Amino acid sequence: MKINEILTESTDVCPDCGKNPCECEHVDEGENWSKHNNKRVGGMSKKSVASYRRSHPGSKIQTAVTTKPSKLKKGSKAAKRRKSFCARMKGMKKSRTSAKTARDPNSNINKSLRRWNCESIEEMQELVMIAEQKIRNLKK
Repeated sequence: MKINEILTESTDVCPDCGKNPCECEHVDEGENWSKHNNKRVGGMSKKSVASYRRSHPGSKIQTAVTTKPSKLKKGSKAAKRRKSFCARMKGMKKSRTSAKTARDPNSNINKSLRRWNCESIEEMQELVMIAEQKIRNLKK
């Protein structure tokens, strides 16, 4: 017996459309959590997290901490989560990405770091100083 014959002999029927499950293209909204995340903003949206949790019971996935660091209470759960995420992702950015990806503002890692407000003022000042030094060196 061929696999196609075995699959077509199945008595199971999709409850939504009445077709054989192998032929059924019906996808429940809760099952396809990635479709809610079509903007690709550097993390999962609230809708996609809710959808993911419905299709993966017991999951503890959460959305990004998008609150400004100055507005977060020091030592709060959200502040600790944000700090941990930023440290982890900055390490990954240094060790696991190419120089081109690290500089690309549209790379997923940079989008997520922006969304979590991981770019601090000190880092931006350091980048400006480095850029000014490079400009001075080029002019010489």
